[in-house]
Amino acid sequence: MNAEEIYNLLKEKFGDAILEMVSDVPTEPIISVEPLKTNEISEFLRDADELQFDSLMNLSGVDDNNAEKIINEDETTTTKGGTLSVFYHLDSIPLKHKIAIKISTNRDNPEVESVTNIWASANWHEREAFDMYGIKFLNHPDLSRILMPYDWEGFPLRKDYENPEFYEGMKIPY
Repeated sequence: MNAEEIYNLLKEKFGDAILEMVSDVPTEPIISVEPLKTNEISEFLRDADELQFDSLMNLSGVDDNNAEKIINEDETTTTKGGTLSVFYHLDSIPLKHKIAIKISTNRDNPEVESVTNIWASANWHEREAFDMYGIKFLNHPDLSRILMPYDWEGFPLRKDYENPEFYEGMKIPY
């Protein structure tokens, strides 16, 4: 099944929850979907006989860098609006086709459904996206920091992140 056929099948099944497909990219085509339909769509992608996406190869967070920067009176900066995205790179080993799913969510309250119940390999990937970008994966079995200390403030891969000068009284080298 090619990417356009997969897109049309998803559009037929899920309607407006399937937003668009981008196929002029150097990777597999990307289908954008609604963030709170992720679990339902993922289950269909895995279980449908004609799709069989049995492997989540990668899940990654992205700061889309479309937020508005505001300079405060004290010369600090604040970010307002914008989106964070999650990309799911899926592979069907038996049918030998690939697709990427993209979820975009508001950076002020980034919530996406967890897919750990669909693909167990999502567990640590979702924890990393939470730790680095602050994306909350609803119904995740253990959504806790995985790379940074548990009491770290902020999300280091967001484009508006500012490195702290000190952590627990120690100067942080840059």
